[in-house]
Amino acid sequence: MLIHSASQLVTLAGGPRRGADMNRLEIIADGAMLMEAGRIAAVGESAALLARYPRAERLDARGRVVMPGLVDPHTHLVWAGDRAAEFEMRLQGKSYMEIMAAGGGIAATVRATRQASRDELLAQTRQRARRMLAHGTTTVEAKTGYGLDLASELAQLEVLLALDEEGPLEIAPTFMGAHAVAPEFNGDAQAFTDHICAVMLPAVRDWWQQNAAARALPFVDVFSEKGVFDLEQTRQILLAARALGFPLKLHVDEFENIGAASLAAELGAVSADHLVKTSPRDIEALARSDTVAVSLPCTPFGLGQHEYTPAQQIIAAGGMLALATDLNPGPAWCENMQFVLALACRAMRLTPAEALCAATINAAAAVRRDGLVGSLEAGKQADALVLQSGDFRDLAYRFGVNQVQTVIKKGEVVYNAPII
Repeated sequence: MLIHSASQLVTLAGGPRRGADMNRLEIIADGAMLMEAGRIAAVGESAALLARYPRAERLDARGRVVMPGLVDPHTHLVWAGDRAAEFEMRLQGKSYMEIMAAGGGIAATVRATRQASRDELLAQTRQRARRMLAHGTTTVEAKTGYGLDLASELAQLEVLLALDEEGPLEIAPTFMGAHAVAPEFNGDAQAFTDHICAVMLPAVRDWWQQNAAARALPFVDVFSEKGVFDLEQTRQILLAARALGFPLKLHVDEFENIGAASLAAELGAVSADHLVKTSPRDIEALARSDTVAVSLPCTPFGLGQHEYTPAQQIIAAGGMLALATDLNPGPAWCENMQFVLALACRAMRLTPAEALCAATINAAAAVRRDGLVGSLEAGKQADALVLQSGDFRDLAYRFGVNQVQTVIKKGEVVYNAPII
């Protein structure tokens, strides 16, 4: 199929970007793209490709933007229940950590998720996945972490693999048994850390090799934060995971700075995420590394906070910045990456081009899939969007409505918005 007559074919060719290079989108005016067998076969100007491939099935973009599918590199997609009551508590002045200490927060979702059947968990997660796809996300990272015991953590991995198999949304799974201290350990973070290292990580690897041997091992993530897992416990878990062959991710600097961003860079983590309280020293460490700095602006927005990721400092230092929703049942129940772009431009002063780069090719790097998705280049997977607008800046300029007209996954149209 040949998509043609795009006002802007936003290719983002050339790989992940750092610094000022994030404004380089490599746009082809009046562009076209040929897709064949789920891959991109050619990109170029419409006149040239229409003449070169006269027999190809055609999709007329009609002067709209054609761009890569959005990549969401940090979500907690799989859970049961909701936390609407907690939203009211936050409005009454309770902090995130106070709600957790009172048995709310992650612990509340753990209870609901443990009690849900596999079919209930699959059905609820599938609904969220479909909403993400309809808003233009074609690849998503998704974490466990709402079980905190081996059986329910494996059940979440099973749901993620089932949804990935169903498609069309493509899922990169993460094991996050270290999302909070399991209730059975009565707040003893060190005992739970030892349990994760000695029992859970080896069991997850064995289960994965039996059930998903054709796939790379999932990422392993840790909530490194005062009151959850301290820096040495984080190091212990990550080193144990790395020794077993797992790639690493890390929650850092959401509420306090304990040096975890520098640890992520030191240990070669694929990404360090949240990054609200990140120090200049940590920013420099990230900039010198290949660890992607993933900002989650929906989280401070959802918490009613005014402090966001120091994105300008990360870009100025030469860091590789990405954006994600942090989709979760607490402060950030948001399946819409378009809103993330709009929020990042306003709260962190990104340009629309920087935001788009951070939500596509850089986000793909944060899940180690930048060689496959995140840009429109010959040989890559044919994941693309046709917007309802002729200007990519509208993704950040306009907000509150879905601006995606058509979603294409692996060369197939998988979603068409109703014409209003």
